[in-house]
Amino acid sequence: MAATSEHALVSLLAINGLRVSEALGADIEALGLERGHRTLTVLRKGGKVVTIPLAPRTARAIDLAIGERVEGPIFLGRDGERLDRHAAWRIVRRLARKVGINKQVGPHALRHAFITAALDAGVPWRDVQEAASHADPRTTMRYDNPRKLHRTRAKAQGAWS
Repeated sequence: MAATSEHALVSLLAINGLRVSEALGADIEALGLERGHRTLTVLRKGGKVVTIPLAPRTARAIDLAIGERVEGPIFLGRDGERLDRHAAWRIVRRLARKVGINKQVGPHALRHAFITAALDAGVPWRDVQEAASHADPRTTMRYDNPRKLHRTRAKAQGAWS
């Protein structure tokens, strides 16, 4: 997989918060334009089809990844077939090692970073829940609990310093 495709995959996972299955299942024909914004229609967990706006950086990365192709999967493996989740795992793990992250990192870690970053930025958790396509609000709240624990621990350490 070319570096441009890897960048597009990482962008969809980390900047747009897609699940790896949503990103890998996306086709070029599902790219669109609505009110001046690039969009991608994806099949969400549970069979729900949604159109999401793409971050400009993600849209550019996808355009570079697909090149002149006008149909088929956005992400192709070396064999020319749709990239599978195992290959996506290898890509994310290799890129993490390349930047000095030595612990086990997979595609979901990028989605997790998207959700955590949104919560850290003060985005209301209901908006984050919708962006993450969590059916149950408790799922989104689980991403917030470790952050609250970390902040509480930091305050306690500061009080004793």
